[in-house]
Amino acid sequence: MSKSVQSKLMKARLILQNKKLKKSGQNKFAGYFYFELGDFLPEVQSIFSELGLCGLVSYTADLAKLTITDLEDGSSVEITSPMGSAALKGCHEVQNIGAVETYQRRYLWVTAMEIVEHDVLDATTGADQPKSAKSVPQDDWDKLSVDEQTWLNDIAQNVRNELNEKGPVKALALLEEQELAVHHKSAIWSRFDSKERSSLKKAREATNG
Repeated sequence: MSKSVQSKLMKARLILQNKKLKKSGQNKFAGYFYFELGDFLPEVQSIFSELGLCGLVSYTADLAKLTITDLEDGSSVEITSPMGSAALKGCHEVQNIGAVETYQRRYLWVTAMEIVEHDVLDATTGADQPKSAKSVPQDDWDKLSVDEQTWLNDIAQNVRNELNEKGPVKALALLEEQELAVHHKSAIWSRFDSKERSSLKKAREATNG
């Protein structure tokens, strides 16, 4: 296979690296900013156009794929990621599919262009975590993608707000309405401090009789 596309992709990464990109995405709970697609994709598309590259994202039930093709010689390279799932409150199936595709599309481009977001990792998995959260195993959390962590942090903040405003029973109901997968349930539990976890546990025990 021709290495032309790989050479051009490397050149595109270096050009993007020298651009002054601003992060518009904000996770208020974890206290960090992150790149949304609109922050970097227009620049990427402009760079690709100048270098003769084309990026095409596609999805199957199991795989998300970004194919980058050299328009001059037809050589290509693929970036892939396993498809995840979402169960967002108040959304129908098509909206959940759209949410997953949006996460995957961003993740693929971040990977392809080697966009590094140190503060995202530091804010969600680093040494600055509250001591009360460290008592909960982090394995499930650490295995998640940055987008999954962002999504679960947002849910956790909504549950926290419900806990403060309406009490543990309502907060627990909101959490359970999300219908999270088992590994997501375990991961989101580490986002609460010991007092919050205790309140939610007591609410569950009272509900279960």
